[in-house]
Amino acid sequence: MEDIADKGLQVVVGLAVFAAVIGLIMLIVDRAPKSARDKVQIAGFLAPALVLLAVGLVFPALQTSYLSFTDRNGAFVGLDNFVWMFTQPEALITLRNTLIWVVLVPLLATSVGLAYAVFIDRARGEKALKALVFMPMAISFVGAGVIWRFVYAYKGAEQDQIGLLNQLLVWFGQEPKQFLLDAPENTFFLIAVMIWIQTGFAMVVLSAAIKGIPTEIVEAARLDGAGAWQQFQNVTIPTIRGSLIVVVTTITIGTLKVFDIVRTMTAGQYETSVVANEMYTQAFRAGEPGRGAALALILFLMVLPVVIYNARLLRKQKEIR
Repeated sequence: MEDIADKGLQVVVGLAVFAAVIGLIMLIVDRAPKSARDKVQIAGFLAPALVLLAVGLVFPALQTSYLSFTDRNGAFVGLDNFVWMFTQPEALITLRNTLIWVVLVPLLATSVGLAYAVFIDRARGEKALKALVFMPMAISFVGAGVIWRFVYAYKGAEQDQIGLLNQLLVWFGQEPKQFLLDAPENTFFLIAVMIWIQTGFAMVVLSAAIKGIPTEIVEAARLDGAGAWQQFQNVTIPTIRGSLIVVVTTITIGTLKVFDIVRTMTAGQYETSVVANEMYTQAFRAGEPGRGAALALILFLMVLPVVIYNARLLRKQKEIR
């Protein structure tokens, strides 16, 4: 009871301090001259966000950067963690897998989503067809991982198969396969789950972009004798280029940070780990926060070029408008 009372008192005191700070800011704003009042108002509105940004983002980033140069005891070890990352076989496999994910997931998810959006555009039952493909986006990565673990589930050759794919293999007279255990193809079976989820996102965004193409342009291309492929290549793709780049960059960033699918389905074992999963494993399982921080720093550096490119693209689009 005393603990509850203490916590209640802390909450009340915190609210009182917050109210007092807000009241003080409002009093200063009310009594300041008009020119200075505008500056104070801007500072007053920005100050809480800047404080939260510093506490929640800047300080952790600096602390992570420092930890990446230390060992498990907190002693400074220089670049040893980065040397481990680029020399040890398990770390190199992690980096290789991450690159495979980053290349295949955005490429295939965007391609399939674009093709689907084009084929069902203005087709009968378009809304229902879109809903079927978009539905996986409503499922969490953990939920998707659990679902696909059942799809890939393996039992011995003498047992009844509960996994969909292995049951199909048995029906066709083949031996069941351990999809999640056999490297390196198990990585591609995990990638298929991410593509299954992200295709719906790509399809919805690109379908909306396709519907935004002016009808006059399409009709002019038809009058010029352009076929379906020529219209797609010379009208559709150039017109929706901005949306394509947004989709690819968004999926790329999400893929670089993928953790849930790998953790749920294999826990990073059997040569399936990626940077985000290995970061968690090293920092919280292996007791190597320095290595985990180094992996986090590498992950940040991998995401940074994509973010910068996207920001430059948005700036150019604003200048054109």
